[in-house]
Amino acid sequence: MTTAPGPYLADLASFITASPSSFHAAREAAARLIAAGFTELSESAEWSQDAGRFFVVRDGAIIAWVRAHGTPPAAPFRIIGAHTDSPGFKLKPKPTTSAHGWLQAGVEVYGGPLLNSWLDRELEFAGRLVTRDGEQHLVRTGPFLRFPQLAVHLDRGVNDGLRLDPQSHMNPVFGLGDASSADLVGHLASLAGIEAADVAGYDISVADTAAPAVFGLDGAFFAAGRMDNLVSVHAGLAAIVAAPDGAGHVSVFAAFDHEEVGSSTRSGAGGPFLADVLTRIAADATESERLRGLADSWCFSSDAGHSVHPNYAERHDPANRPVMGRGPLLKINANQRYATDAMGAAEWARACRQAGVAYQEFVSNNTVPCGSTIGPITATRLGIRTVDIGVPLLSMHSARELCAVGDPAALAGALTAFLSPRP
Repeated sequence: MTTAPGPYLADLASFITASPSSFHAAREAAARLIAAGFTELSESAEWSQDAGRFFVVRDGAIIAWVRAHGTPPAAPFRIIGAHTDSPGFKLKPKPTTSAHGWLQAGVEVYGGPLLNSWLDRELEFAGRLVTRDGEQHLVRTGPFLRFPQLAVHLDRGVNDGLRLDPQSHMNPVFGLGDASSADLVGHLASLAGIEAADVAGYDISVADTAAPAVFGLDGAFFAAGRMDNLVSVHAGLAAIVAAPDGAGHVSVFAAFDHEEVGSSTRSGAGGPFLADVLTRIAADATESERLRGLADSWCFSSDAGHSVHPNYAERHDPANRPVMGRGPLLKINANQRYATDAMGAAEWARACRQAGVAYQEFVSNNTVPCGSTIGPITATRLGIRTVDIGVPLLSMHSARELCAVGDPAALAGALTAFLSPRP
């Protein structure tokens, strides 16, 4: 028997469904912030130094903050960092192709997806079209394309090992006919309500269209696409909306784009976005006051982590084997692929204790090097103490990932406590 998802999980499912691309995720986050009383600012406008609740969007990234009346110039920041993008595919230039009577789309691999997980699914295009006047138009197709797998009758050895060539085998079909009679960009333009001739550029991703689902014994599991890292974006939103005005610090939520490809972009954590915003928030401070504030600041870098896999336990550290459903992760790496240190571990433990949330530690098997996050990037760029955390997943970088139903809300609780005054 399965149970219906609780309100938090249902809202997370709604957020994921509304966010098939980083641009949709940033705009959905903006809509939720506006509904919660935040004011959107333009980067090209003058910013008042008044206290309040504000946010700014840069392409597929968003930063929001809460600054109370009477906050001193040297006030520290408490920052929650996440990212809006997920591994998958992006539409190439001249995207409409055809072969043997099939209409196909030219796509490029984005990040490090599990290619086989994208086979035989109903997928959609989603992202932004930019017209000649520089205006951005969000678009999504709904179920539209598919990567069809070769039948077992034509590849008798497929179950002994599947090899997918990204150029030859990952060309999705979206119709029948000849490329000369189809216009994929024109179709996207029509969905966005604009003329195809006005489209001057696009950033279009491929996304899974299957709805998020709760399943398993007693509804133990939650599955969805793009959980890495929309679970953290949603939790960060919940925390910044709940952030109190009189906390003694400036609460900040930063959701960057392009983490899956290294973060070295204007809207990525390796770019100047967060530093620019923090500088403008503290514009009334002297340089000495600003540096004092940064020295007392913290960042929780929230990204997905690995639960122990029951079928591949040997890939995990033999002593540290976190299990889904037992709380979010504190992610540790001796080579600083994660930014956590002893001071950070203590700060995370304090936030979890204040929230009444259990947590687990994650460290990689020595023969299976871990990836990295925005945590070390943020620590390096700003000199802020940074802690790497996240919810444990199975099937990370699959088109459809898996977590325990209680872990996302537990993460949000810990992040909310992090932005609250110490008891």
